Amino acid sequence: MSPLPNRSVSLKHDGPAGLVVFLVALPLCLGIAHASGAPLFAGIIAGIVGGCLISMLSGSQVSVSGPAAGLVVIVVTAIQTLGSYQAFLAAVVLCGVIQIGLGVAGAGAIGDYVPNSVIKGMLAGIGLVIVLKQIPHALGQDLDWIGDLSFLEADHANTLSAIFTAAVHVLDGPLVISVLSVVTLIGWEKLAKGGARVFTVVPGSVVVVVLGILVNQVFRVVTPGLYISEPQHLVDLPVAESFSDLVHQFTVPDFSAVADPNLWAIGLTLAIVASIESLLSLEAADRLDPFKRISPPSRELWAQGAGNVVSGLLGGLPVTSVVIRTSANVYAGARTWVAAFVHGLLLLASALLIPHLLNQVPLASLAAILIMVGYKLTKPAVYQSVYRLGMTQFIPFLVTVMAIVFTDLLKGVLLGLACGLFFVLRSNHRDAVTVVTRNKACLIRLNKDVTFLNKNELRTKLRAIEGGTDVLIDGTKAPYIDRDILEVVEDFQKMADHQGISVELKHVAGKTLRPER
Repeated sequence: MSPLPNRSVSLKHDGPAGLVVFLVALPLCLGIAHASGAPLFAGIIAGIVGGCLISMLSGSQVSVSGPAAGLVVIVVTAIQTLGSYQAFLAAVVLCGVIQIGLGVAGAGAIGDYVPNSVIKGMLAGIGLVIVLKQIPHALGQDLDWIGDLSFLEADHANTLSAIFTAAVHVLDGPLVISVLSVVTLIGWEKLAKGGARVFTVVPGSVVVVVLGILVNQVFRVVTPGLYISEPQHLVDLPVAESFSDLVHQFTVPDFSAVADPNLWAIGLTLAIVASIESLLSLEAADRLDPFKRISPPSRELWAQGAGNVVSGLLGGLPVTSVVIRTSANVYAGARTWVAAFVHGLLLLASALLIPHLLNQVPLASLAAILIMVGYKLTKPAVYQSVYRLGMTQFIPFLVTVMAIVFTDLLKGVLLGLACGLFFVLRSNHRDAVTVVTRNKACLIRLNKDVTFLNKNELRTKLRAIEGGTDVLIDGTKAPYIDRDILEVVEDFQKMADHQGISVELKHVAGKTLRPER
């Protein structure tokens, strides 16, 4: 296990990592707000709250919170149902209050019931989706928002058809910038491993963003045909010309809608979905953490709840812990929560001080950064390592990956859980009951916990016993025997008298029943 990071050393890593996460988070915040039908600045507010507040309250050292793509459909529907964005903000505040209650009640333990194979599949699946979704942006087809993870897109296209369309209609400017960016990232990482100081201090992602701005300006002067000028191909941060303009971008929640039952239903739905996404992301963050620290899940829930209360009061979108930004944070070298805090401060500073500069960043540069992050999550070595663990691990892993690619995060994880549960039930069912027969003697041994899931197996084996057999049912190795199994044994005893079968029980009836509660 790696030694825990020294604080003074960590700051050298957390500052640059926070800058990288900021560059990744900025277009994601804007894209999610746009897709949600909310003011663009609402996404920035949520990102600031996730970075500056939740990072301090959460027990995770590497997790990053902000507006989540998985909530977009819920947000769009909620705004339409409640009739205004202000009423929706009241639901966000309610969502936060419910999450605080869940955290205090210890509901974070739910995340412990997700199998490791599904968590690994979630990371690999999101990585694959990131790569596939960023290919069109790298080729200059910015028809979809940069943070979308859904297979079916708003323009009735899908992930695969969008790649085909982009390949047919490549724009040379974005293509050149994205190729240069990927090559720079790969080369920078190799040089950093060589130990050269400049390559370890300055993140390659920052170099790529600066390179993208400079190359595009060179295009403008030297080859205007390659120059990227259309807003849809660049970061589009709202520009406040004065402090008054900035203040007007904040929205106040409308609590007069609290009497509407729909508001309570939406608040509860947001709380449940946001909590599940946060717990899953927290599990992923702990798995990615190079220092293998374990984060308290219930604390994460009330931290997320506090964040949603504040975000709703300020006019921001609901927040969760998010895998893309967390992955970028870890791969950028983050050591502690300070990196996430820095990213929040930079979001705040960017909205106040440098929106014009950031609006010159090509989305192709950011797509290249995300492609490299996605590749690290889903590289072939990941699949090989899980495959070596056996089919009971690999199949739920692969199902989770494919389901995330072709549906979305939550559906993918639920399908992976269902597949994992099948293998658990199959494992518990197999070899729970063994039968050894010799002449007219039969030994039936209960080898492990025997529940109603084994009822059919036991009943089938008992029915196959011939008349006149001496049967011993041995429960010595079974720590627990379900009442359903005892009833099967009792029914067999009653039937045995009519078939000349003698039945002896050993450690079955007297010692196995757990007290009912």
